[in-house]
Amino acid sequence: MLAAFTAGLLLITISELGDKTFFIAMLLAMRHSRRLVFVGSIAALATMTILSVLLGQAVALLPKALVHIAEVVLFISFGMKLLYDATQMPSTAICDEVKEAEETIQHADTVAAKHGARRSIVLQAFVLTFVGEWGDRTQFATIALAAANDPWGVTAGAIVGHAICAAIAVMGGRLIAAHISEKLITGLGGLLFLVFGVAAWMEGA
Repeated sequence: MLAAFTAGLLLITISELGDKTFFIAMLLAMRHSRRLVFVGSIAALATMTILSVLLGQAVALLPKALVHIAEVVLFISFGMKLLYDATQMPSTAICDEVKEAEETIQHADTVAAKHGARRSIVLQAFVLTFVGEWGDRTQFATIALAAANDPWGVTAGAIVGHAICAAIAVMGGRLIAAHISEKLITGLGGLLFLVFGVAAWMEGA
């Protein structure tokens, strides 16, 4: 369980720092109560984690050899893709993810205003974070981890990792974002995925 917890914690903390949902929480916290934004964000991320782990447990019902191959291929593919992306990026601070997060929030505000809706800050943070996280690579990685490791450990580690990133985002996201290199974060994420892929391959072997 400890190994699964550590894997989930490292995977989420490194991959989510500087991700789209990180900046959604950061931007919302600059306009509204940090506490309410944090509650909405972590509720969405915890829900997504639990759903991903449940999907991972369903995948675990498949033949173990197939699950093992899929896990290794998934982690290695993500790792190589992220490392390649990192080599194509300039050594500058993150900007694209911030712009995408701003556009997401602006679109949600426009839709709400058009329909005369007044959504609570917690609900807004929950919906924007949940939608932003759906289909993200960390969701698939969580599914893969849960399919081959202790589900309770993966769930706890992933939620703690999400909580750390969400807390950083709402407390000092703007300051930190100005000093985070997208190239560095992407490269570290790629290396981490490769490490998990190799570890899964060696464990199966």
